[in-house]
Amino acid sequence: MREAFTERLKQAMRARDSRTVSAVRLILAGLQERDVAARGEGNPAGIADTEILRLLQTMIKQRRESIALYRQGNRADLATQEEAEIAVIESFLPAQMSDDEIAAAVRAAIADSGAGSIKDMGRVMAALRERHAGVMDMAKAGAAVKRQLG
Repeated sequence: MREAFTERLKQAMRARDSRTVSAVRLILAGLQERDVAARGEGNPAGIADTEILRLLQTMIKQRRESIALYRQGNRADLATQEEAEIAVIESFLPAQMSDDEIAAAVRAAIADSGAGSIKDMGRVMAALRERHAGVMDMAKAGAAVKRQLG
């Protein structure tokens, strides 16, 4: 994935695509920050690809929250900029699971973990995070778990 980021940055710089350059640089900065923290914990190689996928999903979530605030403040220009960054970040993620696939994965995780009530939600979410990192929207998964357990 790291190579994909640097290659995309080079392509965007050659094409003079300032929005893509900006978004990829933000990704690389976040990645470097996490790598430095991982090295401090004794991992010289930096973070794994699953952690990189979580980083990207976190960045998308932050931008979606910003878009909502910008729209409330009548700042459509800033909301558009955030949407463009989301598009660039999403291009690095694998295809996301549909709502039906999420529901099926939640049912399987509940069955495997033996969860019977909402108190077991943490265990189910941990299993989903472990099995489907990067391809599942955890916010949607959390809502599906609540529906099925509650």
